[in-house]
Amino acid sequence: MRYPARKSWRLASSPSGPAPWFSRGSSSGPEQLARRSVPPSTMSLLGLVRHLAETERDWHNWISDGDPLPTLYGHPDGDGDGDGDFDCDFDGAVAEQAEVDAAYAALAREQAATDAAPAGLTDLGERLGKEGIAVRELMVHRIEEYARHCGHADLLRECVDGRVGQ
Repeated sequence: MRYPARKSWRLASSPSGPAPWFSRGSSSGPEQLARRSVPPSTMSLLGLVRHLAETERDWHNWISDGDPLPTLYGHPDGDGDGDGDFDCDFDGAVAEQAEVDAAYAALAREQAATDAAPAGLTDLGERLGKEGIAVRELMVHRIEEYARHCGHADLLRECVDGRVGQ
């Protein structure tokens, strides 16, 4: 997954000053900001595990000198319309123990492969692979991705067991 160049964030303004970080650049009104539910989604805890495995594979491809490994869960544009099909990680997440076990095994394998490449390096600025990605940049992307999805997982877990903030 290639990340587009970051756009600068602008703070949404309000009579009392800048809005909090979650509404930066937003023109949402009070109704949208107070909405309590999310629209229907294919997101699931198992889908997040599969997505993170796919993402780890993609990062390993960034820092590899060899040919890229194929995707784990389908083509990023499976229907050929050019817009990418990033839900393939989530759509195939079915309630079968074999699927759960396979997803956890894939995540562990892909994490280990991504971890192995920079394992002995002492310079975080060193660039790896055909793409010339700095080790530091790779680590920052990983932290961002996992942090974002930990929040998603917490909301999904709340839907499953009802516990809040634990």
